[in-house]
Amino acid sequence: MVIPQIVLDLAPLLIEGETRMVSFTVQVQVGDSNGRAFVDIQALVDTGSTYTSIPANVLSGLGVEVVEHHPFELADESIVEYGIGQATIRLDGRDRIVVVVFMPDDSSPLLGATTLEMFGLGVDPVGMRLAPVPMLLK
Repeated sequence: MVIPQIVLDLAPLLIEGETRMVSFTVQVQVGDSNGRAFVDIQALVDTGSTYTSIPANVLSGLGVEVVEHHPFELADESIVEYGIGQATIRLDGRDRIVVVVFMPDDSSPLLGATTLEMFGLGVDPVGMRLAPVPMLLK
């Protein structure tokens, strides 16, 4: 099977003389680190975000705990501090334990770059989907 080379960044596309960023959501399940309890969420694919970010009330409801706090730079360049923990992400029937950020309860879930890398997935901005990519051992 040939695995296509896909850039991990959501590159701007030129459409009718306008530049715009491509964005799309994917259905994932988030669960506790033991993989016992899961909930379905729609997460925005965000390769500009290092970690996967989930509303704190969802994570707390699953029993995921904050293990430490870290500063994060937001898109507007402001710095905020959020808790991080570990949760199980289930994507296409595969599970990975990943670092998650406890976001405010009214935040939209984001599927970040490290989670995509752990699943061996990249972004196909034309097809607006996730696609398998080779993992690197360079």
